[in-house]
Amino acid sequence: MFDALSERLESAWKKMRGQDKISEGNIQEALREVRRALLEADANFQVVKDFVEDVRTSALGAEVVRGVQPEQQFVKIVHDELVQVMGEMNAPLAHAATAPTVVLMAGLQGTGKTTAAAKLALHLRKENRTTLLVATDIYRPAAIDQLITLGKQINVPVFELGTGTNPVEIARQGIEAAKAQNVDTVIIDTAGRLQIDPEMMAELAQIKKVVQPHETLLVVDAMTGQEAANLTRTFHEEIGITGAVLTKMDGDTRGGAALSIRKISGQPIKFIGVGEKVEALQPFHPERMASRILGMGDVLTLVEKAQEEFDLADAEKMQRKILEAQFDFTDFLKQTKLLKNMGSLGGIMKMIPGMNKISGEQLQQGEIQLKRVESMINSMTLEERRNPDLLASSPSRRRRIAAGAGYRESDVNKLVSDFSRMRSMMQMMGQGQFPGMPASPFAGMGGQPGAGAQGAFKKKKMKKKKGFGTL
Repeated sequence: MFDALSERLESAWKKMRGQDKISEGNIQEALREVRRALLEADANFQVVKDFVEDVRTSALGAEVVRGVQPEQQFVKIVHDELVQVMGEMNAPLAHAATAPTVVLMAGLQGTGKTTAAAKLALHLRKENRTTLLVATDIYRPAAIDQLITLGKQINVPVFELGTGTNPVEIARQGIEAAKAQNVDTVIIDTAGRLQIDPEMMAELAQIKKVVQPHETLLVVDAMTGQEAANLTRTFHEEIGITGAVLTKMDGDTRGGAALSIRKISGQPIKFIGVGEKVEALQPFHPERMASRILGMGDVLTLVEKAQEEFDLADAEKMQRKILEAQFDFTDFLKQTKLLKNMGSLGGIMKMIPGMNKISGEQLQQGEIQLKRVESMINSMTLEERRNPDLLASSPSRRRRIAAGAGYRESDVNKLVSDFSRMRSMMQMMGQGQFPGMPASPFAGMGGQPGAGAQGAFKKKKMKKKKGFGTL
């Protein structure tokens, strides 16, 4: 997400390096790069034109700050203008004073509307809000079945009356059922079309009139670029929406939709979909998104994702084990699983400041290496996982694990050796010592299964490897 845009914007900063202050003369080339970057990201032309002019005005009017380089000051100005364009603050979902809160989901076919409804239900459940999903899409084959399946997956009930009942009546009865069950929030999944048509708008307007929703959210595909903004504007003019859900932000999107929707349609982006998993929905924070666009990471979202997966008591227990060198292979697998629950390795790394330079190839290699390590650990007995020292003293055990996992013995040797060094290093750090960083337990395993890493039990000089350091 935003990789190409981030790279182009970085080239704009380079135009400013070596200057002692921002001036009309040295800013022009940087502004041209910003303009090109945003247009290539498929942002709306008028939005880009206004944005570049606002950046120019702010930059030329900015006071010189002692100790701050012109390019750094320029980056800050672009960041602030990005936040301004995308809406300044997060627009939270409505919460009615008298339950139930009614959320109407609209959108064209293929945007991920039904999945977005389920994702939103799960998001609300994490906030301790009870939810009822209402299936009114009687036109698309298996749409109701899809919602029922998703509802079972996240343990949220689905109200449906089949495909023989009018969608307006289904929505009305769904609200009544929610009131009878004291449900906090109702999410109504409506039918989509391949394109906007009068029949679609008339049905949406009728449903909206009957259920009086507190939120009308349009689900739009980020892959459509600036067309997403135009679509949002059209829906708002036709039926009146309160916000947008931007899906497929993890795909090969260029980012223009995120930059254009608020400015063109006047309506905020409330959530973004960042993956196919039902957990992959995030509230939209303009400031955090601006930081991602500029390659600065997104620490706050990373912390929030971690808080959802990590139990405080377990984290403290794990910390003690690490500092006392009791961390074992079972603990390693557990931490890997928690990491996967937070999302893809690439998605997590891009949230860490300074990690935007890691290429897609390196991230893919890291994913492969993690899988190989997991494969070798899964070939160990429970006793071997809990006591890594057993493997260090038993070549026969290492040979058996290598054969079971489909790797060479030297690969297992290296895993055990690196793991032991990592435990020792963590213990020393807990005692206030900071030794040199060893290789990670999965460094150097970039070849095919059976491609031998250098034998860890042979006294050879360690070579510096590219890619990831200690896990």
